[in-house]
Amino acid sequence: MQRILVLWCPDWPAVAAAQALGGDGTAPVAVLASGAVAACSRTAREAGVRRGMRKRQAQSACPELCVVPADQHRDGRLFEPVVAAVTGVVPMTEVLRPGLLAVAADRAVRAFGGEEELSEAVIAAAEAVGVTARAGVADQLFTAVLAARSGRCVPPGGDAGFLRDRPIADLAVEPALSGAGRDDLVNVLWRLGIRTLGAFADLDPVDVASRFSADAAAVHRLASARPGRRPSRAPIPAELEVDHDCDPPVDRIDAAAFLGRRLADELHRRLASAGLACTRLTVHAITELGQRHSRTWRCAEPLTPDATADRIRWQLEGWLTRAAGTQDAPDSPLVGLILEPTELVDPGALQHALTGAGLPPESGIGGLGDQARRALVRVQGLLGGDAVRVPVRSGGRGPAERVSSVVFGDEKVPARPVDAAWPDRLAGPLPTLLCRDAAELFDARGDAVGVTPRGGFTAEPVDVAVGGRRSRIRWWAGPWPFGIDAPARSADARPVAVAARAQVLLDDSRALLLCYRGAHWTVEGVYE
Repeated sequence: MQRILVLWCPDWPAVAAAQALGGDGTAPVAVLASGAVAACSRTAREAGVRRGMRKRQAQSACPELCVVPADQHRDGRLFEPVVAAVTGVVPMTEVLRPGLLAVAADRAVRAFGGEEELSEAVIAAAEAVGVTARAGVADQLFTAVLAARSGRCVPPGGDAGFLRDRPIADLAVEPALSGAGRDDLVNVLWRLGIRTLGAFADLDPVDVASRFSADAAAVHRLASARPGRRPSRAPIPAELEVDHDCDPPVDRIDAAAFLGRRLADELHRRLASAGLACTRLTVHAITELGQRHSRTWRCAEPLTPDATADRIRWQLEGWLTRAAGTQDAPDSPLVGLILEPTELVDPGALQHALTGAGLPPESGIGGLGDQARRALVRVQGLLGGDAVRVPVRSGGRGPAERVSSVVFGDEKVPARPVDAAWPDRLAGPLPTLLCRDAAELFDARGDAVGVTPRGGFTAEPVDVAVGGRRSRIRWWAGPWPFGIDAPARSADARPVAVAARAQVLLDDSRALLLCYRGAHWTVEGVYE
């Protein structure tokens, strides 16, 4: 049975910042990202500093607080000695992020006599380089990460029981295992009354996949203690591996970082041509005297060229700056660098290549892949500039108002400000399909159902008719008024009805968003 051990270094960004400052680790330290505390040391937490605090609020709680900016390169470089120490105990390690690594415990446990003994040996290796750590063991990686935070060894086959009473917020607690939008998913599940991982796991997988995002289907597997991601079954083509000979040899960090970025771009060009993406990458560095330094990096989302270059830089910078005579220090300049993709995902996981969900805004190409960008430019040349438009998130109350389109290549300015206050805005999740089909609601006697001036149904809806097809309503929510319905007024100019929205679940499992305007119902969206 597969068993995974995870080593977790609490507050690693703050620990790395303290090491960079050269202190003894007792001074309160806070790491700031976007003006808020992203991590803080134990002494700062004891003084009242918490993650999410603004800078002034944190300094007010702890006047002697040392504030430093976030620096991923610093975190990765200073984590390398910890990885080297653990690798000396267990040869094969996978770095999930600076401060978190995993090892295959089912094989390593044979040499130590048990999982508890293996955990103690790994923790002792981290403490030998001055880092406090905790370890957790479980069948699945997600469970092992949560178990490491409490220092527990989950018995074989006990992942589901361990996860069952955990809070639903644990789905987004570890950034190395969560993608973009995970916090929004957790908020939606909380509003739906799903407060624990066990309650989420009890949902039917088909319902989760049809009503939520692809990420929700993936995390549902995690909450159910099933593998969260399956690697591609196809063998990894040998031509995807990038093998570079350094001539002249590299002994400077800036030269190694520049080389790593160039090789990362080459790797992703090969992956793109094969229609694949890499989620686990092994980087091998070879010195002039034949010494080999290898690290395996695992990511929840497919690696991008920038993310790959960052990991190469962290590894090489941490290794090349190691003092001579220390464990695994480089014995000579670097003469070879190999990028070996060890886990690939199928093309179905690459849907963000056109939408730009996996690329940074500063890429300069609007988040589009090179091939898609060139194709759209060619279409503009044939049909005119206005013929190609791209969606932009906009502000508004209804689902259709929250998306506006701009000409491809122009500045992506929304038609309405997103961060403005929008009273009576429809809460998420929003419909996946927008439409404008006429509809009618009926009560148990067959009479039409409308909306009263107070914003309620005139009678309880039982049936809905859309396009001449009548369906039974199993469940409904609303109505939610969002303004005065101007067309429907009495003789004395007082409004006799309001504009409102309602949600209905039909007996055929379809879910509709209905809009009431001008004393008529329309289908505004369909939830799929």
